Amino acid sequence: MYDYDLLVVGSANADLVVGVERRPGAGETVLGGDLAVHPGGKGANQAVAAARLGARTALLARVGDDGHGTLLLDSLRSAGVDTSAVLAGGAPTGVALITVDPSGDNSIVVSPGANSRLTEGDVRADVVGAARVVSAQLEIPLETVAAVVRALPEDTRFVLNPSPPRPLPVEVLAACDPLVVNEHEARVLLGDQEAGDDPADRARRLLALGPRSVVVTLGAKGALVCDASGVHAVPSVAVAAVDTTGAGDAFTAALAWRLGAGEELPVAAAYAARVGAAAVTRRGAQESYPTAADVAALDA
Repeated sequence: MYDYDLLVVGSANADLVVGVERRPGAGETVLGGDLAVHPGGKGANQAVAAARLGARTALLARVGDDGHGTLLLDSLRSAGVDTSAVLAGGAPTGVALITVDPSGDNSIVVSPGANSRLTEGDVRADVVGAARVVSAQLEIPLETVAAVVRALPEDTRFVLNPSPPRPLPVEVLAACDPLVVNEHEARVLLGDQEAGDDPADRARRLLALGPRSVVVTLGAKGALVCDASGVHAVPSVAVAAVDTTGAGDAFTAALAWRLGAGEELPVAAAYAARVGAAAVTRRGAQESYPTAADVAALDA
């Protein structure tokens, strides 16, 4: 019935990465290592991560008609992603400027470029309707995400990672199943005065905003899932982190794919946690993403 297990609607960026001993403070200059250029962007990352795991995956996105766009398309296709809905032109390909410290933590500044030109008119109902699950993020215009929600068939599941976070309209929140956030994104959506210090409380407050379910990722502490049945903890997987860039995207992609395969939310989230753990053991974003065999080896 479905052409795709997962359709990702979102951004595609070239990641410009520099390793630093420590990230600079305001007004400070620090020296870093050699510049590395990698394919990235939350949308493209999710698509590659899902395809590497074995999901039939497509991407709806916009890149520039430039070298960075070619880099992204080559990476997507080599991973097995269907790129027939990726548009080109209108602006330079988006770029993410990333610094990574020795612990693997990163800071990111994004220049959206062509991603900001992915409009409501680019949302193809035939592509959206061909997927069992649709996943989106907020590195594209919120109006475009809302158009995706309006185009969803009744039996298609919608997964949203609201990153970078911003207030969400009721129609988008109501479609999320789940809304996937890290602790920072949770605080922004709730407002600092309501965030509190208890992740479980934050998960319940987020659910009260209107999504059908919520997942709060906690980094090395695992994750929490929350729906009408309550809050459930998802354990972490202990690994030696090398680079956390793109790990959240791998988690969300794996979660969306497994939900589409019929797994319950806690089970899918536990698998996604293993995928995210495998991703942080390698440098880069897309090149760090594991295959299903890699994830199985992590469990061994």
